[in-house]
Amino acid sequence: EICPRAAQLTGFALMMKGRADDQRLFERGVKLNVMALANSKDFDAERLANGVRLADYELKAVDITELKGLFERATTLGSLIQVPERLAKKLPALRRLCEARSQDIFVAEALERLEPLVQQAERLAPRYDAVVTNPPYMGTRMMNPNLRGFAAREYAESKADTFAMFMERGLSCVLDCGHLAMVTMQSWMFFSSHEALRRKILSAHSILSLLHLGPRAFSQISGEVVQVAAFSVRRLSPEGWKPTFFRLVEGGESEKRQALAVRDHKFSHVVQEAFSTVPGSPLAYWVSSAFRALFANSPTLGEVAKPRQGLATANNATFLRYWWEVDSSTIGFGIESREIAARSGLKWFPHNKGGGFRRWYGNLSWVVNWQDDGAAIKQDKLDKLRLGLCLPSNSKPKNMPYYFRSGISWSDLTTDRFGARYVPPGFVFDVSGPTMFPARKDDAFWLLGYVNSAVFQAFLEVSLQGIHYSNGVVSEMPVPNLDDSIKERIASLAEQAYEVSERDWNRLETSFNLTQHTSLGQRENLEVSLLDLCRQKEEDLRQLRTIEEEINAVLIEALNLYADVRRAFDGSASAIVARLEDEVLRLPSLAIGCMMGRYSLDAPGLIYAHSGNERFDPSKYPTFPADKGGIVPLTELPWFEDDAAQRVEEFVSVAWEKVHLEENLAFLAANLSPRAAESSRDTLRRYLATQFFKDHLQTYKKRPIYWLFSSGKERAFQCLVYLHRYHEGTLGRMRTEYVIPLQGRMASRIQQLEGDIAGATSTPHRKKLEKERETLLKQRVELREFDEKLRHFADQRIHLDLDDGVKVNYGRFGDLLAEVKGVTGSAGDD
Repeated sequence: EICPRAAQLTGFALMMKGRADDQRLFERGVKLNVMALANSKDFDAERLANGVRLADYELKAVDITELKGLFERATTLGSLIQVPERLAKKLPALRRLCEARSQDIFVAEALERLEPLVQQAERLAPRYDAVVTNPPYMGTRMMNPNLRGFAAREYAESKADTFAMFMERGLSCVLDCGHLAMVTMQSWMFFSSHEALRRKILSAHSILSLLHLGPRAFSQISGEVVQVAAFSVRRLSPEGWKPTFFRLVEGGESEKRQALAVRDHKFSHVVQEAFSTVPGSPLAYWVSSAFRALFANSPTLGEVAKPRQGLATANNATFLRYWWEVDSSTIGFGIESREIAARSGLKWFPHNKGGGFRRWYGNLSWVVNWQDDGAAIKQDKLDKLRLGLCLPSNSKPKNMPYYFRSGISWSDLTTDRFGARYVPPGFVFDVSGPTMFPARKDDAFWLLGYVNSAVFQAFLEVSLQGIHYSNGVVSEMPVPNLDDSIKERIASLAEQAYEVSERDWNRLETSFNLTQHTSLGQRENLEVSLLDLCRQKEEDLRQLRTIEEEINAVLIEALNLYADVRRAFDGSASAIVARLEDEVLRLPSLAIGCMMGRYSLDAPGLIYAHSGNERFDPSKYPTFPADKGGIVPLTELPWFEDDAAQRVEEFVSVAWEKVHLEENLAFLAANLSPRAAESSRDTLRRYLATQFFKDHLQTYKKRPIYWLFSSGKERAFQCLVYLHRYHEGTLGRMRTEYVIPLQGRMASRIQQLEGDIAGATSTPHRKKLEKERETLLKQRVELREFDEKLRHFADQRIHLDLDDGVKVNYGRFGDLLAEVKGVTGSAGDD
């Protein structure tokens, strides 16, 4: 027990802190009641009840049994155990019973085991002047069944986390006018899962002071996950009370200490009852009364835009693909209803699955198997139910009437700000990419602008301090009543932002609608073209910055929120990055795409991405012909006239005027980390042979479409094969046109080197030739082994079903392919 005044140190008044100030503290009569609670499993209550006349102690057998039951799981539940009032009244009698003696050794043993249980109850039953602690935290998912069940029964208002349970426990054992001081996770201040506890505190207790410390509060704990609040609460009516808050969420431990020392970022203007005016009663202590009034007087987003959760397949590895993995002719782009989709007979349909932070448009990379109105997904759920697998992870095709409709989507899980994107018609939306559907279609773009504004972000932050923009919280956000002229202005700005973001997204190879490449050669040389592209991106970024600042300014002025919301651009367009080196790295990939036939310099967009090389039309590539077999060697020496380095050079010579070829190759090589005394062609060849595939894996998120067949670490032979043009004869063609001829060429070169070595007139020259010969000898051994394996797989005439996805198909070729583990991964990757 400590004096009430100690609790006013808002959670830091721990006893050891006192000893740090006074090393003789414990010599002044302060006694520590510290104990480790013990289970009652070995206490024989029945033996004791039968061996002692309990009536002599004013006790009954039920009292002994109840005491045992109370501590059966004491090592799990600890001081969360609450001693019932009826049993607490029996504790003096139980203490007297502990002093009894018995000649029966079994009864004596039971009496001996009774004493620590009574002592535990004596410590847990009283109410105290003050309770000060830093409780453990553990969410429901991590609790074992015993603790989870106990929480649901005994701590219904705080069961979401152990720290919240300890808060409720602390309040229950504080005397009237006493104090509770704690350091906990900050989530109780905002999250809906803690709403009942929060309301209980706000209605019946006074928050004296609270330090909102956020992340990085303690130097020993790094990262953003542990976000902290320290507070002192008094068991006293809060009527008319104004708590004191310190907003110390920025910086690390030392910065927070300094800010507190000078009383910086202090807020004490809000009457405690006012917190209940905002849905969920979050402790949004920093906002103005005008800001808070918008919650009370405005319709919610749920009332005007119907935010909905979408499809949960429960088996993404089976039912989801990146769009570039499957035969593009089996994807239903632009379909505007479930009925049309079901009649189309197509299997794959665009799927909006959330993704990283991005506003206005984008993150559209997935397709879902929704053939026959999702028959396979629905059947998968039925099959699991038949087997009795009623799991939370079973598929849930929610809100199907909204599938294929246009809407405003966001990523529910992100470490960044809220970012909404307009999704045109034709998408099935995912549970991780919830979508809102405005009641009036004409409201779509003004609502898009509003939810991407700093004003909406400020509304969110009063209810949500974390990384999960849940559908429920977003639905409760206010939609202020604004004049039509203001809505029209915001809608116009949002539509402009959408167009800019869409243009930027469609510059990416991984976009459904890549459009950039046909305009590359319109400028005089490669450098000017790429610099021009960077300038376009910089202009897009500037335009987005201007649009977002204007949307913020319009809303802040209309709602008089100057004190609550920053007007400045918050970096939300950061997805647009204009770096010349990035554009240079995209060029070899585009060139590979053109030589594979995926793209053409003569037409925009995707040209061929079907299956098995079927319906491939060579006439679509007159300017830069596609490779006949979709096989392109990547070798460190120029063994083949049609290898990747030769063909990239050809691509550059036809995409721009040939007179600029040398300066274009020099510019390209200068941005590919050239080595000293290395020619531009050598740099390009080395990049393609050693680095290109690594970049390709990153671009295509470990689901490559150009597959790297490799003989091994010596890189005797490497080639890229275009997934969509692969067929049963591809490996045989690779062997007869490249691998077998290469063995002959290597043998000839080795023989030539042996003659050159014999005739070498200088030692350095001879050593250089010997080194080349040794390398070729190792490569020849590797190539022969590769040829044997290649022949084995070629004879199998392996067929690929693109619906199985890259992850499955890539694993069908053993170790003929590079980076197999990185692509196929582990069973749980999806």
